[in-house]
Amino acid sequence: MPDLDLTDWQYDLGGVLIGKDTTVNVIETTGLGRPPVRDNDVDQPSMDGQWAGPDYWAARQVQFDAAIKIPGDADACHDMVAALQAATDAAAVRLVGGQGLVLRIKRPGRPVKRLTGRVRKLDPEYKQVLYGYVPIDLEFLAHDPTFYADTETTTEIPLGWLTGGGFAAPVVAPIYVQDGTVAAVRPGWVTNQGSADAWPIIRITGPCSNVSIINVASGRTLAMPTLTLAAGRWVELDTRPGYRTVTWDNGGNASAYLTPASRIDLFSIQPGQSEMRWTAFDNTNSARLRLTWRDAYTAL
Repeated sequence: MPDLDLTDWQYDLGGVLIGKDTTVNVIETTGLGRPPVRDNDVDQPSMDGQWAGPDYWAARQVQFDAAIKIPGDADACHDMVAALQAATDAAAVRLVGGQGLVLRIKRPGRPVKRLTGRVRKLDPEYKQVLYGYVPIDLEFLAHDPTFYADTETTTEIPLGWLTGGGFAAPVVAPIYVQDGTVAAVRPGWVTNQGSADAWPIIRITGPCSNVSIINVASGRTLAMPTLTLAAGRWVELDTRPGYRTVTWDNGGNASAYLTPASRIDLFSIQPGQSEMRWTAFDNTNSARLRLTWRDAYTAL
């Protein structure tokens, strides 16, 4: 189902539109600033003060002070509460570990941003429902506190096929190209237009073997030296917080192919433009690497 179109001061909660020009008036929203911190400060032994340990972001708690306003129509108010409950209580989210519900937010002069998490509270107050007025206390918990772009960005990088840097004139037969015994190298470029690290989903489609993916900016490498992909088969590396899996096209676990030094939890795309390289053996020039990510932001 396509995403709902949002205008300023509107929210899309799991496919239910609330906020300005809807029947659900959002009075106040909190939790959209700096997320809570999990600190590791330790008291200095036999001294004043503390030692400052590393700080980590905790889950982001977004709280809505809202009210359903449908004057004189108590039945419609109950229907709206039911719609919110249906969207936020879906078993496909609630019963699956790591799965989340999407909250999309539109503010004036800003693009639509999104968070993924779970609704932890949906508490209507029915005292005035007879008059078509139902206050709602709504709490959304985003386990990853980073804001993400509403649209995905995808880039596909083929392997280079020539063994060197191209042809030098005059060209004399025989002409040698990649024979599958030397890994080809092809640089590519990705751009994270946000202000925080973005986390790509990386898909390698065969035929190829002995795959390495290099993030030039960070120096991180994901190496799969024993991996062999037949034509049309693929392996996907999901680096997103809360996922971080390596899977075959049939859903099987492929994480054993990664070397111990390959850290998908550190393989992020930094803000700005970054160079990505990948190497593999492929004598058909048909293997592909595809990166898909959402630009990441520290603020709305």
